[in-house]
Amino acid sequence: MCSKPLLQEDYCPSCRRLRLEIDGIRSPFVFQGMVRRAIHQFKYRNFRALALPLSQLLAQYLETKPLPGDVLVPVPLHSRRLRERGYNQSGLLSRELGKLLGLPVVEDSLVRLRDTRAQARTPDAEERRGNVLGAFSCRNESLKGRRVLLVDDVCTTGATLNSCAIALKGAGASSVWGLALAREG
Repeated sequence: MCSKPLLQEDYCPSCRRLRLEIDGIRSPFVFQGMVRRAIHQFKYRNFRALALPLSQLLAQYLETKPLPGDVLVPVPLHSRRLRERGYNQSGLLSRELGKLLGLPVVEDSLVRLRDTRAQARTPDAEERRGNVLGAFSCRNESLKGRRVLLVDDVCTTGATLNSCAIALKGAGASSVWGLALAREG
């Protein structure tokens, strides 16, 4: 359910223990090696040109492992972080992926209410869940009854995607699947 690589079981121990609102999370890559370097260049070094090839990888993945979705929604950044970085990497991925898949992208409904500490700097899964709990909200009902494909660059514990799913389902989304380019192993 959380997209963590599995050896034999259908569910990881965390998914068995936790009640998640998100319908599932999928990631084509483990966050290491060349993929990690590409995402770091894209996210932290202003290498926006990587949005298209990274989105093409997501599109190829979805061709072989389709997910239900009527609309793409990027995980939003807080306005302060957006000003610092100058762009939302998830928004860039979503726009390129939307063009490739022929799906609309909705960027004005899901918002980040709180400027939370970066999840990468939060030491464990429980703290990450608490860090983003209640951090997102939907400002309108434009996603009511829609099957949302929530797009992010990296999934570490799934806490951010699940917190977004809580807000989206609270605003009436019929389903929410997370799609991250890479998953921490």
